[in-house]
Amino acid sequence: MNPSRTLIGCLVLLAGCNNNGGTSTASATAATTVAKSANAVKMEFFVMSQCPYGVQVMNGVKDAVDKLGPDLDFSFDFIGSDNAGTLTSMHGADEVTGDIVQLCAHKYAPAATMNLIACQNKNPKEVARNWEGCAKEANIDTAKVKACLEGAEGKTLLSESFARSAARGARGSPTMFLAGKPYNKGRSSNDFLRAICNEYKDTKPAACAALPPQPKVNVTVISDSRCTECNTQQLVGMLGMQIGNPVMTQLDYASVEGRAAFEALPNFQTLLLPIVLFDETIKADTSAMGAFARYLKPLGDKQTLAIGASWQPACMNENGCQLDACKNTLGCKTETPKTLDVFVMSQCPYGVQALNAMQEVLTNFKGSGLTFNVNYIASGTAKAGFQSMHGEGEVAEDLRELCVIKKYAKDQKFMDYVLCRNKEIRSGEWEKCATNGIDAKAIKACAEGEEGKKLLEENLGHATALGIGASPTWLANGKFKFSGIDAETIRKNVCAHNPTLKGCDKTLSATTNGTPAGGCAQ
Repeated sequence: MNPSRTLIGCLVLLAGCNNNGGTSTASATAATTVAKSANAVKMEFFVMSQCPYGVQVMNGVKDAVDKLGPDLDFSFDFIGSDNAGTLTSMHGADEVTGDIVQLCAHKYAPAATMNLIACQNKNPKEVARNWEGCAKEANIDTAKVKACLEGAEGKTLLSESFARSAARGARGSPTMFLAGKPYNKGRSSNDFLRAICNEYKDTKPAACAALPPQPKVNVTVISDSRCTECNTQQLVGMLGMQIGNPVMTQLDYASVEGRAAFEALPNFQTLLLPIVLFDETIKADTSAMGAFARYLKPLGDKQTLAIGASWQPACMNENGCQLDACKNTLGCKTETPKTLDVFVMSQCPYGVQALNAMQEVLTNFKGSGLTFNVNYIASGTAKAGFQSMHGEGEVAEDLRELCVIKKYAKDQKFMDYVLCRNKEIRSGEWEKCATNGIDAKAIKACAEGEEGKKLLEENLGHATALGIGASPTWLANGKFKFSGIDAETIRKNVCAHNPTLKGCDKTLSATTNGTPAGGCAQ
């Protein structure tokens, strides 16, 4: 279990959307044409127009841009790739269009661009189409923006913008710099204003005087020093980035104080570590509440943050594996050699990359006896219905893929369907991937009937029992957890626990088609 990795996927603590970026031969001067004061503080954003985390910070910083005016030197650029004139971005062609629109608007109406972006961000999935209405609302000349978008000018602007992002080493959206230093603090309007105001050397703008004080938030983190994978230091660091003024208490279950605090919690026998606890003070930090709201759960007089923890401390105590709650935990599971499991969300881009990498891995281990299993991450039951991070479409695809896996398990034939779907994983036209002996009618009947629901309910139980909530998560030999989305990382971890396996003497591809390691979390 790596809680810090889970948080990257589910919360806006670090860069949430990632891309390797690209290069082009272009100017490295950020575009801005609004006159700035001599006192201006520089702030640079590198984002993707459809990344929810990029959208969040662009919305958050708008108030600072509006209130500080010429006293803030704000610039934004986009993250993506320029491969010999072909422009690509993580979220697809619509995102490329959205990027170009916003750059064109910034060139011809820099003072109104943030209004356009705020309007588009009400529905960021439509940035390729909602721009004309938003441009009119922001009093921007739509004809100029359209000519720029549809001509070579817009592509040049985006290529140059990609180059500036690459030059800054920006691969995650958002990557932010304030006064030349990386910015990793809160993302609300007041958070940005406070941070910028702290950078003024002499006279501060009037907007700074009106800021309310930063509220203190009490945070308790309980972990277990016996857990080698519980990266509490990174977890605490990320919490500090999101909470404006944290008062942090760290306790170790292995200590008398830590165990007492843990066992004082309601139903502590069912709780997993590390655990993050907040008292009532969390409600005063609107930025943190906005980020955490979906993941907060009541626990007595406190609230706990869902971070995908999986360490059951009682299971590590003497005779712990005899407890019913411990029998299916990783520490108590019996190792099953020559097995590899992956837990994914079917529409998570990182899960897609992980499954794509398996094509090379399976070819490498062909004839070795390696068993490969795909498992899915979601919530719910067949009776009550299922929910998943990327919506109903993801649940529907989980059902279809499980049906394909059941009916076409021999020689991993199901991977033909999975790899085909991964090319357009959000498309509803799944039938075109049911080829070469895969019966679309049989898959439809299974996925839309009771058979598919039963398969998904049973499959979800595996991830739940193991406390797995991040896509992708791998298990080697049914016991050893690791992360990664490239073939070589997968091979290394398989071979670390099966050193005599045929194929372990090979080195596989370590490239990931433009997407570095990351995760989606339920």
